[in-house]
Amino acid sequence: QVQLVESGGGLVQAGDSLRLSCAASGRTFSSYVRGWFRQAPGKEREFVAAIRWTPEITYYADSVKGRFTISRDNAKNTVYLQMNSLKPEDTAVYYCAALSRSYLRLAEAGNYDYWGQGTQVTVSS
Repeated sequence: QVQLVESGGGLVQAGDSLRLSCAASGRTFSSYVRGWFRQAPGKEREFVAAIRWTPEITYYADSVKGRFTISRDNAKNTVYLQMNSLKPEDTAVYYCAALSRSYLRLAEAGNYDYWGQGTQVTVSS
């Protein structure tokens, strides 16, 4: 059974930083793409960032480029999302996901095979 578990969300003020973690278990993910998505109330789930495992290549949504950084720890099978200069519009539930068919479009939520339960990030102005 594949499991993805997010942690690290919380309530912060605009301009603050947070680091989200996504720990994977149950399967070797060396060939997977790992992604972060977010969903604000009343909005569709949107792509935030993704990282290919081998070779390591990162991708970002334009809205977070330069502020967010996705990274990985191979030994822990964990992916991180470092979020700096947070804005109120970053408020959402953040989900991590894993994609086994890496040739598919990475920014499309429907292509991902596994999802975590989500962690709330709230940024106050």
